[in-house]
Amino acid sequence: MMKKILIVEDEAPMLQGLKDNLEFEGYTVDTAAEGKTGQDKILNNSYDLVLLDVMLPHISGFDICKNARNAGITIPIILLTAKGEEIDKVVGLELGADDYITKPFSLRELLARIKAILRRVPSNQDYKHEEKDIKMGRLTLNFKNYEAFENGKPVKLTHKEFEILSYLFNNVNKTVERDELMSKVWGIDYDITTRTVDNFILKLRQKIEKDLNNPKLILTVHGVGYKLIL
Repeated sequence: MMKKILIVEDEAPMLQGLKDNLEFEGYTVDTAAEGKTGQDKILNNSYDLVLLDVMLPHISGFDICKNARNAGITIPIILLTAKGEEIDKVVGLELGADDYITKPFSLRELLARIKAILRRVPSNQDYKHEEKDIKMGRLTLNFKNYEAFENGKPVKLTHKEFEILSYLFNNVNKTVERDELMSKVWGIDYDITTRTVDNFILKLRQKIEKDLNNPKLILTVHGVGYKLIL
């Protein structure tokens, strides 16, 4: 089955060029030329991946990404941005984006990012453990369906948060280095810092740990990385 990608981009030549090239690569492509339409499509349709421009009129790509994650949408999102400052990259990732690519970019690089993310999505269903529902602190998790519950009520985790927990879970009771997490979850060529990893771990602890000041599940191995204890 062909993967379906949504492109949200207000620059007409860029939008058409991306659409043409992605269709040539065999993807089914939907488009939105402004943010409001793009956000509505993300919230009301099913896609395998979204290419989302950050600098949109009326509503920014950051806000669209945040709103989608708050609505429980877990599909991968790649931000397209003309800004290269680290703070913008960190903000985008912390809002739930799976990757970003800075304009101008080569088509080859973009296609590589897309393929890398789409390869990783189904791999999250390949677990050592066969339990459908996994109890982890305050949450009950279903990695296959990207679902999390606390006392029967849905809890919103981003796609990236599920990926991190999945990797830690598959290495349960073992120390996972920060560099290993960056390589396996984001990809070895992704330009992120260990601070980004630490921020994601903090957000996961806020959702999972019963006592944030005394974590019992996701432990810090100082100077090395993290360990999931179950």
